[in-house]
Amino acid sequence: MKYISKTVWVLSLVSLFTDIASEMLYPVLPIYLKSIGYSVLFIGILEGITEVVAGYSKGFFGNLSDISGKRVPYVRLGYALSAISKPLLAIGQIPLVVLLARVFDRIGKGVRTGARDAILSKEATKTSKARVFGFHRSMDTLGAVLGPSIALVYLYFNPQNYLFLFYLALLPGLVSIGFTFFLKEKPGQKSEGNQIQVTSFFSFLSYWKKTNPNYRKLVFGLLVFAFWNSSDVFLILKAKESGLDDKFVIGIYIFYNLVYALFAYPLGILADRVGFKKMFLFGLGMFATVYFLMGSNQNPYLIVFSFFLYGVYASATEGISKAWISNLVPNLEVGTAIGMFTGLQSVATFFASSIAGWLWYLFGAPITFLVTGFFSVLVILYFLFTKITEGLES
Repeated sequence: MKYISKTVWVLSLVSLFTDIASEMLYPVLPIYLKSIGYSVLFIGILEGITEVVAGYSKGFFGNLSDISGKRVPYVRLGYALSAISKPLLAIGQIPLVVLLARVFDRIGKGVRTGARDAILSKEATKTSKARVFGFHRSMDTLGAVLGPSIALVYLYFNPQNYLFLFYLALLPGLVSIGFTFFLKEKPGQKSEGNQIQVTSFFSFLSYWKKTNPNYRKLVFGLLVFAFWNSSDVFLILKAKESGLDDKFVIGIYIFYNLVYALFAYPLGILADRVGFKKMFLFGLGMFATVYFLMGSNQNPYLIVFSFFLYGVYASATEGISKAWISNLVPNLEVGTAIGMFTGLQSVATFFASSIAGWLWYLFGAPITFLVTGFFSVLVILYFLFTKITEGLES
């Protein structure tokens, strides 16, 4: 643990409590929306729209944090916005209110993501990036174990009584805000020269032309993958469609996040040793396997096994992709580089979730999952045959 600094610990605890709050609601929200009459298509579009809002916010505020040379104010504001959005979902029987609450939450994510990841990058060396990002993902995802566990216990005593959970989720959110006040801004420089300036909400997109070819090749592959990687909501709905009750569905989602939390740090350490590309390809292989299994069976045991593999996939890709990106750009551009990627990724996720909802609505779950599995194999082939360095070329 010698690579894990105090700052990394604090950021990880902030993410832990924020994720407890968010994940108390995430597995419940699609079930709740369906129970009050919303279609799978509406749920898919809702998730897509909120991801687009979060995405463009990540790009804009990531770039803004690079230019200002400050990180902590964006981290603090972003987590605060997400925390106070939770109670708004308690009046979510009105579609517009559900949308606004989710957008408010995602703007908070957008404000903090680039600045937070830039801090994590600065706290690591080039040979410890994956383990630092992996540790943060482990702590973040531990919140996704504890949050649904709280929801599961609550629903055991209050079946189908979802509304109080939306108020309860405010408490861990407030704890996360408190932890942000232990972060201190370290002396840094404002980004100059190659970096772009903020002229509009979308000005960060011009970074694509100014960055290096390896960054573009990596991000292109990641975005093609994101275009077919729909919201996890569809995995939850698939488990529900397979005949599992609400408590088991939430339980299996907890299991997935536990696997994710347990594997993210050790796989990050391994990625620092064997290389980002090999680990990322391994994760993509797990993803393809999950979607082919989900699309070809209704067996509850295989559904559980699929969620295990999905946890391994997330551990091998989420933190690793950000570590890889941060190694391909100068330190003063990390906020913009990660912000632009996550921004465009969110737009791709909007289309992925909308397409998945449309395919499910017209053809059912099997076609939805098999199509995604097929395109993920194409992405694997792209990364296999595309040369991308793992560090900034001098």
